[in-house]
Amino acid sequence: MIGITLKNFQERAVDFLFETTTNINSKPKIVLKSPTGSGKTVILIAYIEKYLTYHDNTVVCWLCPGRGNLEEQSREKMQRFAPSLKTADVLDIINSGFEAGTTYFINWEMITKKGNRALNESERKNLFERISEAHRKKLNFLIIIDEEHQNNTSKADDVISSMNALYEIRVSATPTRRVSGEYYEIDELDVIDEGLITRFMYINDGLDYVEIDDLSHETDLLLEKANEVRKQIAQAYKEEGENIRPLVLVQFPSLSDALIEHVENKLNDMGYTYENKLLASWFSAETTADKKLNSKKLGKINIGTTEEDAITKADATPVFMLFKQAISTGWDCPRAKILVKLRENMSEVFEIQTLGRLRRMPNARHYGRDILDCSFLYTFDEKYKLEVINAGNAFETQRVFLKEEPRSITLVKELRDQDADFVDEKVIRTRVFEHFRDTYNLTGKKDDNKVRMEIRGFIFGTTLKQSYLKGKFSTLRSIKEGTAGSYGQLDIEVNTHSHGIDLQHNIDALKKYIGLSYSKTNQVLKTLFLRDFGNRNYKLLNLSLREYYAFVINNIDQLKDDFAKISSDARNYAAPFSKTVDLKIPLEEHYRYSPYEKRIDELETNVYKGYNSSMITDFLRSSSERLFEWYCERNKNVKYIYKNGDSGQQYLSIVYTDAFFKQRLFYPDYVLKMTDGSIWLIETKGGERQGESANIDIQAENKFKALSDFAKKHDYEFGFVRDKDSRLYINNTAYSEDMSNDAWVLLEDVL
Repeated sequence: MIGITLKNFQERAVDFLFETTTNINSKPKIVLKSPTGSGKTVILIAYIEKYLTYHDNTVVCWLCPGRGNLEEQSREKMQRFAPSLKTADVLDIINSGFEAGTTYFINWEMITKKGNRALNESERKNLFERISEAHRKKLNFLIIIDEEHQNNTSKADDVISSMNALYEIRVSATPTRRVSGEYYEIDELDVIDEGLITRFMYINDGLDYVEIDDLSHETDLLLEKANEVRKQIAQAYKEEGENIRPLVLVQFPSLSDALIEHVENKLNDMGYTYENKLLASWFSAETTADKKLNSKKLGKINIGTTEEDAITKADATPVFMLFKQAISTGWDCPRAKILVKLRENMSEVFEIQTLGRLRRMPNARHYGRDILDCSFLYTFDEKYKLEVINAGNAFETQRVFLKEEPRSITLVKELRDQDADFVDEKVIRTRVFEHFRDTYNLTGKKDDNKVRMEIRGFIFGTTLKQSYLKGKFSTLRSIKEGTAGSYGQLDIEVNTHSHGIDLQHNIDALKKYIGLSYSKTNQVLKTLFLRDFGNRNYKLLNLSLREYYAFVINNIDQLKDDFAKISSDARNYAAPFSKTVDLKIPLEEHYRYSPYEKRIDELETNVYKGYNSSMITDFLRSSSERLFEWYCERNKNVKYIYKNGDSGQQYLSIVYTDAFFKQRLFYPDYVLKMTDGSIWLIETKGGERQGESANIDIQAENKFKALSDFAKKHDYEFGFVRDKDSRLYINNTAYSEDMSNDAWVLLEDVL
């Protein structure tokens, strides 16, 4: 038996996995959501031991991400907790083949990554031979994918497919929840109740209204507050008779060499240095600062080390550790109690799964004291992101092949003509000026303009305004949703030196709309808003330099919205310069699909063999797309339908220009070949819901005009299709967002 007593929730998880994988009616793909600190490795070991007791003709392949030597850590735990189980690695497979009743711990990079640590071609070939050999010996495969959110399974799909496993178990604290397969989630509160992770997470505890003048640095405040709490925790451990030295983690953004140096100096002033070993760092040697820090032997540490002086030991010397991005997968340091998350600009997003590193209790028990039973986060990040996988990765893909007859279809596509691409800076400046003047009813009186813009939500002054989350949270999801907290106000006086990167970050966001360089975009903004700069005829505000910095940074969301509206102004639409080339429908395509649908119907009108209803579920397609594809399938006038791609040279693209003369590509959703030989190009958009437009494409009218021009030029039919009350409407005359307009007619009356 496994040499550890399982907690109740762990027993339930083991029972679920065992019952699911011994039930012939279960789906072969299983997702287990296991919060960081819940002992997922122990759960899996206990499950494997139980499963192999009854299914000894099974081979278990435990796949781990490449970073952090997680496969070695997991194998070591199995050898420690279940020494009777046989373990091996990928080299054992290549040398000796698969053996029944053995668990093979495999690093993903060993089978997917070219170059360092990868298998050579002969070894890779031999791996497949060993898999085939195992099948000939009638061995069954069981696959476990550890930290599944970090692995793009398509890279190893050929290996997984060749194993043809009875079951595939994916485990993570932040998994991709697939619409297919079995799903089990361990409740965070159950893990808390068992004392394995902290009861609460305090965010910005003790920070209320914060005002930082231009001579100080927000980072200093966070470090000082974290150190204050660290000392309180250290004293509490001492009072409990525990020999535990709490650790503060300091996380940097990716481009932060100067910030690292600032933090080093600040911590040195506080008495924490590499020389006295109270300060440690863990960086990959990517930047100048990384190389400099790694050259300091006293400060360089190895996260995954098992040496006696490892930083993960309860009484290790360092009390501050600096690192970039996410800490290596599988790193376990229960004495880490405080995280200081620094940022490089005012709008960074915080990925909450990092907090899992703070939640483990050192002795797997609570003390009944908040200071010891909770963890602490100090950050001024505004946005919190819990899931790390977007929905697009949550589905399998299937390859389909083009039918014979549609191979003869020849289409025309447009490409941007870079030689004809030009930007009239004066016209752009004029359009931006006119938009602000007309939208906000501005005049030649600068003070009046400031009042009018302020009434409409713009922020003025020399202070950067920002709210930050604070409070006491029990679960990660409650942090993301902010349900248990409140917001403090952060006021930072503008420093034109230290906040230059924030200004640049925001102007970079705006330049994407107008197609100008950073410098010229900045000039346009300065001409409109900065005192004594540029042509007076275009001056809307008289801001000082510090006021200008604050204006752009504080109001970036509103400015982006304004620039997007200007770029989509179809009144300024002009026919684009473009090049045309012939296009054939790709011979094969990969489409996402939802496996295990109760009923799957092949769509005969589609140009691809095997294209079916599992590829157009509501998880994958909009309502207008689903309705349209079913409409075409039942329409005797439609001979073939082709779902065009969203980007890429192999798909049909059309060039349009926005109001800033910027050439853009868009890809009509569908190409239809009718029984009368005509070709239709169809773009689907969100329709109407309860009288409100569901169309989110701000460039829709510009695209409509471009599609109309393109269709006339190349003798195609065209239309925009939208849904309303489960019926489809088409417009191929004059664009209107309002579907009550006569331009929108029932699709069945046209097609």
